[in-house]
Amino acid sequence: MNRAAITAAAAVTAILLPGCSSATSPPPKAAPNGQTVQAAPAPSKAGVDASSAFAAISATVPSAKLGTTITAENDPNHMLGRPNGYTSKITFTDTRIPTEQTEGRKADDLELGGSIEVFPTAAEAKARADYIQAAGKTMPALAEYDYLHGATLVRVSRLLTPAQAADYEKAATKLP
Repeated sequence: MNRAAITAAAAVTAILLPGCSSATSPPPKAAPNGQTVQAAPAPSKAGVDASSAFAAISATVPSAKLGTTITAENDPNHMLGRPNGYTSKITFTDTRIPTEQTEGRKADDLELGGSIEVFPTAAEAKARADYIQAAGKTMPALAEYDYLHGATLVRVSRLLTPAQAADYEKAATKLP
């Protein structure tokens, strides 16, 4: 191999290699055939996703009804699985919100009840909650109740009374 090809290969490796590494990924393992394989990332400690968090919350808040399970294709925020985004999300409705206040809203609108977003880390969930709260301060129509429990963010409609929203806060503290 000539010197130019070796230099080019080294340059490409130097550029691409940092993008492949991750501080949280386990080290590669050698397969029986000698190829290197990367182990799958470990699941979160508690194995919590938005659906399991909703199951726990709805056991405590019976007026909560599952709405939409958000996928990468139907995510209105385009955050599912993306950098700084959530790893799972669902929406829910709450039967205590008067029907006349929900007319004309889309099926997965937060004001019909709320949503649950689960992030890779608690810090990312807190950053999202801080962002939402800041937006609600500048535009009151965007205000909502937000309850953090680790990497899980429970977002609750502003159309609920403070006492009704407190049911979600209490339920969120019991999440794994």
